[in-house]
Amino acid sequence: MTLLGIIAAQELIVILMVAAFIFLIPIIALVDIVRSKFEGNMQLIWVIIVVCLNLLGAILYFIVGRNQKIQQ
Repeated sequence: MTLLGIIAAQELIVILMVAAFIFLIPIIALVDIVRSKFEGNMQLIWVIIVVCLNLLGAILYFIVGRNQKIQQ
């Protein structure tokens, strides 16, 4: 069965899951950045990177930026 004659229900579920993933990953990265401590202006720089580059910026933060946090 198609929804509005365009997409089936299963396809719509997959599309919504991918959209939620693309939307939530940057938000999770921003929350982690705000809650952490960094040296100098690195916290502001990471926020700008994640906001401007969205999913790519979040992925970069999780690969590179998490190692830059100040250990408590």
